[in-house]
Amino acid sequence: MPHLTIDYSANMEDRIDIAELCNRIRLAAIETGVFPKAGVRVRAFKADHVSIADGAPDNGYIDISVRLREGRDQDTRERATQQIFSAVEAYLNPSMEKFPIALSLEMRNIDASLSPKSNSIRKFLKEG
Repeated sequence: MPHLTIDYSANMEDRIDIAELCNRIRLAAIETGVFPKAGVRVRAFKADHVSIADGAPDNGYIDISVRLREGRDQDTRERATQQIFSAVEAYLNPSMEKFPIALSLEMRNIDASLSPKSNSIRKFLKEG
């Protein structure tokens, strides 16, 4: 794993390609070398109703939540957090120059004893 969830304001769909954002986050997570390819899951959820900062309708946000199984040390998690955040920031930079956008990311551990898993993706994963 990790599970990467993007929560974003609806107006972001007019500014960026959300599917491409998901893809870039997936690739950035894999490129960290911290997470196995078969375990990376990225999904995005649009918030239709928001009120941000001064309430201006142009205000937008993207909030990324990274949940992963416990066991990785702090330095490894910090490095992966920064690498993913930097990839997203680079993708969003042109839009952030034109529009007011708040970007945030949080990584947190999942207690493995409270989170059973089953996965057959590796069986079907095509390498290369």
